Order: sequence, then structure tokens, then C-alpha cells
Amino acid sequence: MGRIDRHFAGLVQTTLRLIYPPRCLACGGLVESDFGLCGDCWRDTPFIGGTACDSCGVPLPGGEATERARCDQCLRDPPPWARGRAVMLYQGVARRLVMQLKHGDRQDIAAPAAHWLAEAVAGLLPVDTLVAPVPLHRWRRVRRGYNQSALLSRRLAGHLGLCDLPDLLQRPHATPSLDGKTRAERHRILSGALRVNPRHAAVVAGRPVLLVDDVMTSGATFSAATEALHAAGSGPVTVLALARVGKAP
Repeated sequence: MGRIDRHFAGLVQTTLRLIYPPRCLACGGLVESDFGLCGDCWRDTPFIGGTACDSCGVPLPGGEATERARCDQCLRDPPPWARGRAVMLYQGVARRLVMQLKHGDRQDIAAPAAHWLAEAVAGLLPVDTLVAPVPLHRWRRVRRGYNQSALLSRRLAGHLGLCDLPDLLQRPHATPSLDGKTRAERHRILSGALRVNPRHAAVVAGRPVLLVDDVMTSGATFSAATEALHAAGSGPVTVLALARVGKAP
């Protein structure tokens, strides 16, 4: 881009900022930069910091941030994946952001969310890791218009410099809503519900995989996805959720 072109682009950007000043993703208040949260919303967003379960990402009391601890649930019933992380607890501002991304067509939230996700898995992944979203059944995707997890995984892979395979996993059959279901019911409903796309069977063999989803509740969806990947001969699986259902320590 030449000097004049850069100058013109700068003028356009300045004009747009005057007409459309940056707004907080959560409350709509004015902020200093695009894709940000205002001070109040940032303070009220339950980001997970400090010690967290190395398997599911739920925050734990005490300990060091680098400690590989596990929560009681994961000790009693170890998940099939190797490691897990989450950015924030699914409550308050965090829940509103996820719901707006998922059902409110707020696809702009995916950009900052991908940055937060990248920070959550910094230093955990081998360079040959494949990034893949948890899939939606095709009719649900048609109704919604997009897969919010695929939006996150695509931007996240860009941040991490890794390969994104948005169609690595398939959900060939529609499953009933999991709202109100117990942990056991969720796992039963989703058992065998996902499979590896046959086109990528050779690619996934032996490769580590990072699975991305918007919310982790019981871990049933991540379990079904991990089992499908292992059945196809993948390497170790890491799971990553934007939000995690759970309680602050």
C-alpha cells in the first residue's frame, strides 16, 4: 500500500470512528477500542484465573496458577480428553455474551473471545495440533445461520497459527435438547452422536486435536467428540470452552 493509500485509509478509519465510536460488547457503552469491554463489564465478567482443574477448567480454591490440579468430579470420573480449559464462568456478563453470540447474531463477539481463548491455552499445544469446533446438526445450523463454535475456532486457529478444520467432526443425527437433563442423561443422549468426517480420517490419524465449544456444562458433548476422534486414531485431545458452568471457588 502506497503512502497516499495509507493516508486515505487512515482518514476513512478516523471518520468511521467519529460516526460509529467503539462500544462495549456487553452493555453498549463507549470504550477506547473496538471489540472491548468497558471497565464495569470487565470487572463483572467472571474470567477464570488462578488455579483451575486441568481436565475441565473449573476454578479451584488455593494452589498456584501453574499447578496441574483436578476437581473432585474429574477425579471420580476422569474425562476421555487429556486437558481442558475455559475462559470464564457461565454466569452474569459472560452468560449474556455467550447467548448474544449463540442466538443474537452477535458474530462480532467471536473476535475478542478468540483472543481470550488463545490466552487460556497458551503454551499447551504442540505445533501440529488441529483445531476443530463442536459441530451442529445441519438443520440447526441452517436455522441459526452459522455455528458459533466454528466462528471461535477459525479465529482462534489464526491467533495460534494452527490448522482449523471446521468440518472435522459431523453430527449426522439431530439430538434432543439437553436443557434440564441430568449429567447421566446428557452423556447417554450424546453417546455415539458425533463422528469424524471420512474425508479427514487420514489427516487426523496420530494428530493432537483442540476441540472448541461455546459452553461446557457436563462435558457430555466434549466426551462424545473425543471418543469419535480416538476411534479415528487421533492423538491426545484438548478441550476449550468460552464459558464453563460451575461455581467460583
